[in-house]
Amino acid sequence: MAQLESSSPTSDTSFSSNCNQETGSPRSLEQVAADSHQPNHGVEVKKANSLTKIEDLQINFFRLLLRFGQSHDNLLVAKVLHRLHLAAAIRLGESNLKRAKVDGARTVAAEQEASGVPELNFSLRILVLGKTGVGKSATINSVFDQTKALTDAFRPATKHIKEVVGSINGVKLTFIDTPGFLPSSTSNLRRNRKIMLSVRRFIRKSPPDIVLFFERLDLINTGYCDYPLLKLMTEVFGNAIWFNTILVMTHGSSTPEGPTGYPISYESYVTQCTGLMQHYINQAVSSSKLENPAVLVENNPHCKKNFMGESILPNGQVWKSHFLLFCICTKVLGDANTLLEFEGGIELGPLITPWVPSLPHLLSSFLKHRSSPCLGESEPDVDEILLSDAGEEDDYDQLPPIRILSKSQFEKLTKSQKKDYLDELDYRETLYLKKQLKEESQRQRERKLSEEENLGEDNDSDHQQASPEAVLLPDMAVPPSFDSDCTIHRYRCLVTSDQWLVRPVLDPQGWDHDVGFDGVNMETAIEIRKNVYASITGQMSKDKQDFNIQSECAAAYADPRGQTYSVGLDVQSSGKGTIYTVHSNTKLKNLKQNITGCGVSLTSFGNKYYIGTKLEDTMLVGKQLKFVVNAGQMRCSEQVAYGGSLEATLRGGDYPVRDDRISLSMSALSFKKEMVLGGGFQSEFRPIRGMKMAVNANLNSQNMGQVNIKISSSEHIEIALIAVFSIFKAILHKKRTENKSREVLEMG
Repeated sequence: MAQLESSSPTSDTSFSSNCNQETGSPRSLEQVAADSHQPNHGVEVKKANSLTKIEDLQINFFRLLLRFGQSHDNLLVAKVLHRLHLAAAIRLGESNLKRAKVDGARTVAAEQEASGVPELNFSLRILVLGKTGVGKSATINSVFDQTKALTDAFRPATKHIKEVVGSINGVKLTFIDTPGFLPSSTSNLRRNRKIMLSVRRFIRKSPPDIVLFFERLDLINTGYCDYPLLKLMTEVFGNAIWFNTILVMTHGSSTPEGPTGYPISYESYVTQCTGLMQHYINQAVSSSKLENPAVLVENNPHCKKNFMGESILPNGQVWKSHFLLFCICTKVLGDANTLLEFEGGIELGPLITPWVPSLPHLLSSFLKHRSSPCLGESEPDVDEILLSDAGEEDDYDQLPPIRILSKSQFEKLTKSQKKDYLDELDYRETLYLKKQLKEESQRQRERKLSEEENLGEDNDSDHQQASPEAVLLPDMAVPPSFDSDCTIHRYRCLVTSDQWLVRPVLDPQGWDHDVGFDGVNMETAIEIRKNVYASITGQMSKDKQDFNIQSECAAAYADPRGQTYSVGLDVQSSGKGTIYTVHSNTKLKNLKQNITGCGVSLTSFGNKYYIGTKLEDTMLVGKQLKFVVNAGQMRCSEQVAYGGSLEATLRGGDYPVRDDRISLSMSALSFKKEMVLGGGFQSEFRPIRGMKMAVNANLNSQNMGQVNIKISSSEHIEIALIAVFSIFKAILHKKRTENKSREVLEMG
């Protein structure tokens, strides 16, 4: 009922300007020509007509209050009148609004109701939704005080959609009674969707004024969760279905007992239950601004009654009159939406609400470092480090031979001897890996020099050599299946000489090989011509409903003087849509220890375009210390997000052979006049021999962050016990939290 305060005007007003508002017939050319010379007069006439209709709506609203015996001082009535006044003020302006007199409308309504002229033309068309057995048909019978819909306490009574028509105090009520939904589960998903689609087709020609969603008050507790059902309703009917929806809680007289055996506070229990329902509805529509009114209903014929014979709730409220008042108020506000051309009526929206990427998320992804597709590309300072260590080139060759011990011989050594032996092996391994890197770097430099001097004879002879045969990769680990023990027919992956790597994508949740592999992954990196490189990485997966694709294509030109220019295209599936991103980067090595880069990007999603720019600078201090600073912005329409980061990295003494490092980073992000500051810590090191540990932690100014610790080892199997302990602790914590929440709910 609060949508009038935040709705925006619709853009389609051409029908009312070209057609007669009362009859809908086309106007004559003379009328159009006359109106074109008097535009201001036409606007004033339109405002006057809208104001007259608002006054008529107020008169009808006061007549309904008189018929149903409702007081004008009711808080709900006062809210409806205030929102009618506010909506008219937004549309018509304060000057015209002064003519609207509430007291005058009350007087006219009393006179018309006393004389019966004109006849009140007001009707309600109500759609009833909810799970089976919650009391939808019983509520319809209770409203009309007669049996109009079949009910059954043991099985579903409504099997088909039908209209139940009746009249109360001269007001026509049409209930659209629907089959009940089954509880949320995978097996019931198809049946619930089938019911919703049939309801969608039924109400397409004549949309309802109000939607009632039913749930039993006595079945809502801390373990209640109907989010899958609410999400499915949102996907089928669209978000607009919730704009005029009233939550109806049946079994409204139910009050659970507390731990002492006495009933808990009725008001607090109702507030908690309705709040829980509203929470899941807000999750389904992805908005926290929606607030649906809730009405309590009690269909038990033995419930408590007042001196007039009306059924009342434990708080003394007459539920039937309160229920009808909510329906009338919702219909009046909906009519005001239509008259004043506000959005928010019950119209069938798209099946799935499109997701729109946020500017801060796109900016954060854009600022991340991208590696160019140059073959054999390494860190910009790796070659310098290897050249500076040229004096150690023959260290490995000058080492004396070492005897490799067997396992039994190793066990006979003392503790200090074992340590010295393993340290010696690590030292030799480090020198050997460094020697390999130097040789590879030397080969690349020689190849570049030979190409520059046009000495291609050796290269031609190399190209004429026979290509190596395809190499069979090891079999992938697949989930358990019902296949035979024969391993002849298996999914296999080949590495060939055409520089394409094609692999299946394994689904770890699959039961059989046919569903165990649900996609394909392709990778390649080639040199198109001299100093021009390209790379393609993509993954596709498809099931019976969805098709997903993720692809990154890039091309780069490496100038021998040190500059690198690259351009790329990224494609990523997002729901039913696809995000396309075109980006370009340039790196300039202006100093020996400094590299400056800049980049631009264009992202397209739906009918929106996002443009981003960034500037990045990398400074090297010695062999181990590196600073990276960047800044950028991302724009879309009139919105813009700014961001930047500073990162300092200290690498280990054995770099680039060992990738031990410690990084500290700071970031800032500004969007919609809100600044978010963040800090991060990353570290990779070997605490002991045979073990590698990675620690990632971050925290921002909104007190949000995470800590991630990853340990990998091939020798210390006992580390796996940490996972068992963590899982056991999480289960105990969850159980303790559920018990505490249940106690709080029972205590009110």
